[in-house]
Amino acid sequence: MKKTFLLSVLASGCLTLSTQVLSEQAPFAIAIHGGAGTIEKAKFTPEQEKAYRAKLAEAVEAGYSVLEKGGESLDAITTAIEVLEQSPYFNAGRGAVYTYDGSHELDASIMDGRNRQAGAVAGVKHIESPIQLARLVMDNSVHVMLSGQGAEEFAKEQGVALIENNIFDTKHRYEALLKAKQKLEKATSKNYQAAHKALPTNYKMGTVGAVALDKNGNLAAGTSTGGMTAKRFGRIGDSPVIGAGTFAENDSCAVSATGHGEYFIRYSVASDICARVKYQNKTIEQAGDEVINQVLAPIGGTGGVIIVDAKGHISMPFNTTGMYRASKSNTQATFVGIFKNQ
Repeated sequence: MKKTFLLSVLASGCLTLSTQVLSEQAPFAIAIHGGAGTIEKAKFTPEQEKAYRAKLAEAVEAGYSVLEKGGESLDAITTAIEVLEQSPYFNAGRGAVYTYDGSHELDASIMDGRNRQAGAVAGVKHIESPIQLARLVMDNSVHVMLSGQGAEEFAKEQGVALIENNIFDTKHRYEALLKAKQKLEKATSKNYQAAHKALPTNYKMGTVGAVALDKNGNLAAGTSTGGMTAKRFGRIGDSPVIGAGTFAENDSCAVSATGHGEYFIRYSVASDICARVKYQNKTIEQAGDEVINQVLAPIGGTGGVIIVDAKGHISMPFNTTGMYRASKSNTQATFVGIFKNQ
């Protein structure tokens, strides 16, 4: 029956065999980001741009490979994010920024769109892959978010080896810390809170994340970060906050955010986008544009998001000059972008 149908449509010229097979395949897709901000082409050497693009492509291809083989969306995003956590190019894992005191405090979260199960860690200092620990919190803990020393005690119980904090040291991040502290000291106000507001936006941003849809129709989202340069007092941004930096629900979409975290927390960015899709029947393009460009931008909330829906559609809006990003699906070839014009 199926063979006869294929022969008939081929004979009529209405369809090709590849189109027919493609249309019958369950959609699957993945998108990743490596942070948004003042990312300008003029500041990159050709070699640097090539290196960043290669790492983004490596991460999205690693995640896509999991999906293509029938793997779960949770495994795909974890795989992709781990590639970015291991790279010094991005503010997560080995590329994490410095706190005001010269150390590193990392955050991450993950969410399963099937059942809204979620896990998060905040302020960890000795965990090589925060996204892996967030996954363990989701899978093996009765809690959603663990922080600091308690999160690391849980990690040890789970067999995760603790590492030295200086593993995350990088020259360019340390130079950024020194510049940030100089700007803070030169500020007219001696109050850290007031002076920090005067810091350029790029000191307040930087994240990695991934969203995916697998062949079984399940969505997942994850985000990992080193936080904000020169942060103090155990500051936690949006990345480990479910609904702000990460959200996934099969009935709507999956979102991972990057930007000035305080705004993303206050406006529940990730869950707001999914709510607009679910309750207002907006496309992810419409919902993402509304929140990023119409809600956040007018109040100074800078950043972007990556979104995938239950049909495998992908959207990656941002209101900054650039956002490290990449995507791939069973109907879309690998895309890698950095600047507004890609």
